[in-house]
Amino acid sequence: MSLLERARAYLSAIEARADTARYFCPDVVQREFPNALVRNGAERDLAALLAGAEKGKRVLSGEKYEIVNALEAGDQLAMEVIWTGTLAIPLGTLAAGDTMKAHFGVFLTFRDGRICRQHNYDCFDPF
Repeated sequence: MSLLERARAYLSAIEARADTARYFCPDVVQREFPNALVRNGAERDLAALLAGAEKGKRVLSGEKYEIVNALEAGDQLAMEVIWTGTLAIPLGTLAAGDTMKAHFGVFLTFRDGRICRQHNYDCFDPF
């Protein structure tokens, strides 16, 4: 399975609200660079990633990921992704049921078929 196929499966699992732990190395590090939702950025380990996914299920009633572009080199994958999320709660000027949109740059490093490093550059449309 190619890295892109693995990444598609991972994003599909998020959309399906499934457990994503199997896609990560136990020592995974995810870095989210500053954006409209996480103003100071964040660095997360596996426990924090999984906790964030659970929090996301309370904030969003659904989400979709569209991979627009991808480049694979060795054990690394770079993706340009359009994300849309339907809010379960109000956020900013948006009401519950409204849709948010963002353009993501996602950079994944794999080890033994699992994600061991993830960098996110998330650019949200105004809300």
